Amino acid sequence: MKNAPSTLWTHSKSAALTLAFAAGTAALLAGCAGVKPPPKEYTQDRMDEQIQVPPGNVVALETTAVGLLNYECKANPAKGGNIGWVLVSPQAELMDRTGKKVAAYSGPPATWTHIDGSSVVGMQVAVAPRPGATNLDYQLSKGTPGAAPGVMQNITYIQRIKTKGGQDLSKACTQTDMGDKLTLPYQADYIFWKAA
Repeated sequence: MKNAPSTLWTHSKSAALTLAFAAGTAALLAGCAGVKPPPKEYTQDRMDEQIQVPPGNVVALETTAVGLLNYECKANPAKGGNIGWVLVSPQAELMDRTGKKVAAYSGPPATWTHIDGSSVVGMQVAVAPRPGATNLDYQLSKGTPGAAPGVMQNITYIQRIKTKGGQDLSKACTQTDMGDKLTLPYQADYIFWKAA
């Protein structure tokens, strides 16, 4: 019984600390209730103006693509027939935010095909320079969905952001290199949008 007061004091102290912790946690949570979470990476106020999706559209699917871009050294009609590296085909797998493969990217034309069979073809409407000469530009494409029903059926725009690699075109490409091939790894986030 000699230890009883000490034990009682220990239990009382423990209960007091628990109550203080609970009160402090409640106050902290109450203080955070008015704090907005940080903006998501695809919010338009964080995008370069030229690749912003027009109002009236909402995010339908967020993905990260990992793949290869295949180039060929040839005359480029888009650049007045000058010889240079021309993208001839992309190939990439797209994962959702849980890491599950949900789509594939191929072309030309630039086509995203969902695992549910639906697809969308993108036509570039704008680009925004990306820091680093070896990273693909950010891009906005207008979507033309295929006929099959599914996730891609109502896609209006596709944004390519957070690019890494894919554009180290420093290898020689002159008249004598015509026909040479170049394959570069790349990664990018593709954000798919649909009408609200």
